[in-house]
Amino acid sequence: MRKGVKAAVVGGAFAVLVGGAGYGTYNIVSAVNGGGESGGGPAPVRTGPPTAAEVRETTRKFFAAWEKGSGVTAASYTDNAADAEPLLTAYAQDAHITGVRITPGAATGATVPFTVKATVSYDGKSEPLAYKSELTIVRGQTTHRALVDWQPSLVHPELRPGDTLVTGESASPPVEAVDRNGKVLTKDAYPSLGPVLDELRDKYGAKAGGSPGVELAIRHEAEGAADTSLLTLAEGRAGRLRTTLSASAQAAAETAVRKYPESSVVAVRPSTGEVLAVANHREDGFNAAFLGKLAPGSTMKIISAATLIDNGITTANGPAPCPPDAMWEGQTFRNLTGLAPNQNATLSESFARSCNTAFIKYTDDLRTDSLTREAEDRFGLGRDDWQTGVPSFDGSVPATGGPDMAAALIGQGQVQMSPLNLASVTATAMTGTFRQPVVVPLALDGREPARAQGLPAGTVQQLRTMMNRTATSGTAAGVMAGLGGSIGAKTGSAEVDGQTRSNSWFTGYRNDIAAAAMAQDAGHGTDAAGPIVAAVLRTGG
Repeated sequence: MRKGVKAAVVGGAFAVLVGGAGYGTYNIVSAVNGGGESGGGPAPVRTGPPTAAEVRETTRKFFAAWEKGSGVTAASYTDNAADAEPLLTAYAQDAHITGVRITPGAATGATVPFTVKATVSYDGKSEPLAYKSELTIVRGQTTHRALVDWQPSLVHPELRPGDTLVTGESASPPVEAVDRNGKVLTKDAYPSLGPVLDELRDKYGAKAGGSPGVELAIRHEAEGAADTSLLTLAEGRAGRLRTTLSASAQAAAETAVRKYPESSVVAVRPSTGEVLAVANHREDGFNAAFLGKLAPGSTMKIISAATLIDNGITTANGPAPCPPDAMWEGQTFRNLTGLAPNQNATLSESFARSCNTAFIKYTDDLRTDSLTREAEDRFGLGRDDWQTGVPSFDGSVPATGGPDMAAALIGQGQVQMSPLNLASVTATAMTGTFRQPVVVPLALDGREPARAQGLPAGTVQQLRTMMNRTATSGTAAGVMAGLGGSIGAKTGSAEVDGQTRSNSWFTGYRNDIAAAAMAQDAGHGTDAAGPIVAAVLRTGG
């Protein structure tokens, strides 16, 4: 939106400090609006879940106030009036939504689904608005009254804490994003591309030659985050923006992540660094494929193996014994259940079988910053200089001592990556050259790409041999079965405190396409991330 449009902020630190005021506010406002209890003496304090009658009555009052555009009154029926009032007020005032009619459905316990029908009007232009949502009635902690459990998403399912609703001239002109072959990419056809397309529009709308329209949009709290358009009142003129994406690879990625909750995948072309696909299946809508910051588990052994080779410690055919456990500075590390120890194992065998202890045993032979230098200088990670065309995380492999130094070798401790980072690592391991990933051509806005030294030819040959062994007879063989051509892979699982299962990680390549995926709380690498990557590799880019 243009400057000058009033915006109401939902959530944030302010709400944390004063959120309790919502309960006190309810007492004052409800008395004015007939919400107080009557009788000759104090009303008995109610406890336990709200009754069916309370659910109906509170829902009715809340909807009635919302329909009238009274944000203060509607907020008084929630359990956090301080947080709810700005957004409910902005709904009518800043978003220019009128004629609101809310139809409740059949309640399931204390949860009530409902349908909203309204009109958005601005500068002589109007469009109907319709969507579904739901709310839940809870017992107020201090008032003991039946109150709406406040969540911004009940006002519109795409709203999150910190978001605002505004209607006006769009902040950026629309763009018609097309793939590498000129096929149009839309949110409807490729739903998880939504955040990426929003960012492309925000950054390149003007450069693509378009003119802004009028729209109802969500403005997000994060500085620099692109608006999310909900409804167009007047079409702007779209500019055409060519991306590096492949519609076929993107379609495969969309289908693959849909099978696994909280999953993300990225595919790149190693010979150019061009991103072919980026997909997420997440409740929060977060682009974890580019911005995720999670421990990558044993997929980190690609970098760790390269570190051992480049520092002359061992080679693919050199020793890397796999004992049942290994200790470093008081912390014991073990292998996955069922992995038989092998004191005569080579690095290639320990890599293919994903033996943790083989890597931990070499901690003494490395400097504190050896792994960090390899990640930054050879693989281009952790220097905060990637220019992909949209916001992205560059990975982090900090120099650490103590148990975290050993843990870093197996992708735990303080190491953090996204699927984008890992796909790039695989591409570098394949070719020996670090090519910073891009979603739009560098020439579009003269961006300078990040650069790194890359890998010696001998190291590349050894990494490819080890990754091929992993894909054909190691831990990734089942997932990669049936894929022809030049293939390689690495599995990973990362343990996370508070989760019953590990995060699933997997990366692989086939000919000139490399892909990496992550699925949170999904188990081993082959349980979720592996099938996602294999599905994308089958497209061939």
